[in-house]
Amino acid sequence: MYQNLIDMEDHVKLSRGPSGALKFLMIHGSSPSISTPPGKMRKRTMYGWGVAILCFVVLMIVTPAIPQSQAYHDFADQRHFFGIPNTLNVISNFPFLVIGLIGLILCYYGNYMKLSLQGELWGWTCFYIGVAAVGIGSSYYHLNPNDATLVWDRLPMTIAFTSIIAIFIIERIDEQKGTISIIPLLLAGVISILYWRFFDDLRPYALVQFLPCIAIPLMAILLPPMYTHSTYWLWAAVFYLLAKVEEAGDKVIYKWTNHIVSGHTLKHLCAAMVPVFLTLMLAKRTIETERQSLLKIWKVSWTEYRKKDDDTVVATYTYATVPVVESQ
Repeated sequence: MYQNLIDMEDHVKLSRGPSGALKFLMIHGSSPSISTPPGKMRKRTMYGWGVAILCFVVLMIVTPAIPQSQAYHDFADQRHFFGIPNTLNVISNFPFLVIGLIGLILCYYGNYMKLSLQGELWGWTCFYIGVAAVGIGSSYYHLNPNDATLVWDRLPMTIAFTSIIAIFIIERIDEQKGTISIIPLLLAGVISILYWRFFDDLRPYALVQFLPCIAIPLMAILLPPMYTHSTYWLWAAVFYLLAKVEEAGDKVIYKWTNHIVSGHTLKHLCAAMVPVFLTLMLAKRTIETERQSLLKIWKVSWTEYRKKDDDTVVATYTYATVPVVESQ
């Protein structure tokens, strides 16, 4: 027994360094991989992938193909300024390039983001590469909107989406599983684009794009975070949802603004706020010493609020008229 304690203490000492605090926390039960045998973990991973593939196959069988509508390329704002076609839809992608490059620099310059795990560094690198590439690919698409150029708009977005899922698995479920999943998820995104391009069927791409929109907010709320400032994930999700609403109302917004700005241009600006919030989160966050899900934190806060209401003392005051006697 004493030897086990000594071995554990030696392990903690050896683990200290740039990421020592994180590993120390993981020893105390934050990571399921420590208590789960490797063989059992591999079985669970295989079962998980098997179930996911089975669900995908069933979905592809029971649902009809979704072809790419050519009306998608008919944007409300088609004005030319300075000789640039669809000017505002083109230049509104510039923020993606800026924040993507800034994020890449901060990930590697002096470890400003404090990324302790190798899988995290790879995941966020892929994410920021995808974000920066959106600035280039989407601008290229809007110069001449058609199916061929749309590939270069959607491909970078799938890289960003799938990277985020891998990052969430690393932070909220298991570091090893998340790191291993980076390449398969990226490949799934690329394959979904190729499938659409060759077979004119958007179903796989729709899954890659919209599944993270549902999974990420749910995981952010239900799973305990490894780091602080996890509410930034929800702010990012809100802005992405707002961007999709603006995209759907492209022509309506263009009409409401008296042909000043279209919904698609605003969609680009709102979507660019997603990496902005995530970058702020990375810059501010620290290791979470007490891992609690947002749902649990909200429940505790609500319980304390209700308790304060129940403990409120209602005071009743009675006023009486007091005669005043004037002095002679």
